[in-house]
Amino acid sequence: MTFTAKNLPIQKQHTLIVSIISILAILAFVFDDQIANLFVYQHNAISQGELWRVFTGHLFHTNAVHLLLNLSALLLLWALHGHFYNIKNYSLMFISSALVCSLGLYLFSPDISQYVGLSGVIHGIFVFGAIMDIRHKDKTGYLLFIGVWLKIAHEQYYGASEQVANLIDANVAIDAHLWGAIGGLVFSCGYIIYLNAKKS
Repeated sequence: MTFTAKNLPIQKQHTLIVSIISILAILAFVFDDQIANLFVYQHNAISQGELWRVFTGHLFHTNAVHLLLNLSALLLLWALHGHFYNIKNYSLMFISSALVCSLGLYLFSPDISQYVGLSGVIHGIFVFGAIMDIRHKDKTGYLLFIGVWLKIAHEQYYGASEQVANLIDANVAIDAHLWGAIGGLVFSCGYIIYLNAKKS
């Protein structure tokens, strides 16, 4: 699909959930001091049964730059792949990526005691968009799909960018990127199976 301002996916079905997530993230940032302790991802708190944190923690950010970086990525992905979004699939994609991301961190990165940010989920959204491009015979989908996994592999091997860490005033949780992308991959495979079954 050729990207132009004229073909931005501005219909309600394409924008509603993206807008809600963005607004919730902004509200979480504004009221961070009042509510963060109750809602951010904290390994120990989740171990004690505060399971809502596996979802709500993704809406919080370390500082304004962190928030703006993630909201910009969310917006760019919407501009690129929003025509594939609808209220149901985007909601399920967000939930799947957030859940797999948090569970991956909880089970395999217990040294990460606290995590905030949408970046893990954004990697899942990126994977979904690339796979949908591929399904619709758009060759750029292959480049995007390969590119995101090369980025993740680079992070896993070499670590995160120090410049980004300085910008967001925190360590970059590269494992969140890995697990978020896996969550997006799992959802995308299930979604394609659903669409193919619906066709037949």
